[in-house]
Amino acid sequence: MEQKKMLSKHDAAIKNRSEPSGTHNPLLHRKLYIESYGCQMNFSDSEIVASIMAQQGFVFTNQYDEADLILINTCAIRDKAEQTIRNRLLVFNQQKLKQPDLIVGILGCMAERLKTQLLEEEKVVDLVAGPDAYRDLPRLISQVDQGYKAVNTFLSKEETYADIAPIRLHSSGVTAFISIMRGCNNMCSFCIVPFTRGRERSRDPYSIVQEAKKLFEAGYKEVTLLGQNVDSYSWHPSMAATASLDSASNQTIHFPQLLAMVAEIDPKLRVRFSTSHPKDMTDEVLYTMKAYDNICKHIHLPVQSGNSRILKRMNRTYDREWYIERIHAIRNILGPSCAISSDMIAGFCSETEEEHADTLSLMDYVQYDFSFMFYYSERPGTLAARKYPDDVPEDVKKRRLSEIIAKQRAHALMHHQKSINQVYQVLIEKCSKKSDDFFQGRTSQNKIVVFPKGAYKIGDYVDVQITSCNAATLFGTVLS
Repeated sequence: MEQKKMLSKHDAAIKNRSEPSGTHNPLLHRKLYIESYGCQMNFSDSEIVASIMAQQGFVFTNQYDEADLILINTCAIRDKAEQTIRNRLLVFNQQKLKQPDLIVGILGCMAERLKTQLLEEEKVVDLVAGPDAYRDLPRLISQVDQGYKAVNTFLSKEETYADIAPIRLHSSGVTAFISIMRGCNNMCSFCIVPFTRGRERSRDPYSIVQEAKKLFEAGYKEVTLLGQNVDSYSWHPSMAATASLDSASNQTIHFPQLLAMVAEIDPKLRVRFSTSHPKDMTDEVLYTMKAYDNICKHIHLPVQSGNSRILKRMNRTYDREWYIERIHAIRNILGPSCAISSDMIAGFCSETEEEHADTLSLMDYVQYDFSFMFYYSERPGTLAARKYPDDVPEDVKKRRLSEIIAKQRAHALMHHQKSINQVYQVLIEKCSKKSDDFFQGRTSQNKIVVFPKGAYKIGDYVDVQITSCNAATLFGTVLS
């Protein structure tokens, strides 16, 4: 009986929506609002979702209170990330009270982790779609229109969305993400990603090159190749259901070859990549970076801990010495001007003060340009949650994290101070957050530079001499 009431309510809502005469597509001309949280992969996925929904006739809005459909692309890597989403759902629930036919959907890693549980816990949610189910969104929305909740959290062994041209949301037309692979085979004990994004699979390299070419022809000046572990990228034509016309050579393409293929599109197209795994970063990748000036000289190489015992507990499959050897390789092949960034986790299960001190000492040894730093947050379903007690008190975790942050700020400031009076090529990306009289861009080393606008425009390359800095930003003037 309840289902009949819901069907009646939604049928009335659909009937009241204005549609062009002659069309029977109930999705046509409805408005879509998307919010994205978490890693760069999530933001890239939202662009795929936007493309799928545009093909169904949806138009986009930047205001959630104008939308007929709200989709939230979520992160599940830490509890704080999930709490952020739940807080946003409270806001959208208020909007739904004003607009009963509003559809609210959860996408991404949180959707995959909680599945139907999310529908039970959050009554405002109408549909749940995991990272491999985005092609199914039109059917799921149609199911909601008929008065039912809708779920698809099937994880695919093949899905890469290689044939979908993303719609670049909120883009300045200068930089863009290109997903080169999906999933992860690294079973780090603290990480939920293999369970929410499935097994690793690489995308056809020729489709990647074509996407990058089209972006460059459209005026984009920089692409970032994305994957959970880009160094393990590996593709052979036999892996494709339908091989590309260019892929008849029967050649296996690994990440160094893919990196070169994209770099060779045009020397004016900058190429970045993220993220690397220390166990898979080869010297061949480093020599490829050295061979092409347009491959940006920045490597994000997460270490997570500076202590070998903790790294073993994390199942990172390398130890402190292996990681240091990779740092030496970067310095020897690319030189000291290559920036290195990292991820750090404070207070992992059973971590002692001495082991925490090893992380601090590794930071002193490497002197990272910047880092992403967190204290350990147990995630249900991971190996660590099943096997190891979360036994480091929260106040200790927070104190250790504050020590890591303080050290990183000191190292970042030191690197920036060394940049004063140096000249860097900067790609102008947007206006400065603090003043419309200034532009903001990044160096090859991924450092933010702010400088007066002058006669330049977004998308230009300019040579900037650094005059001052703080721990986060370089400031300078353009050399004419």
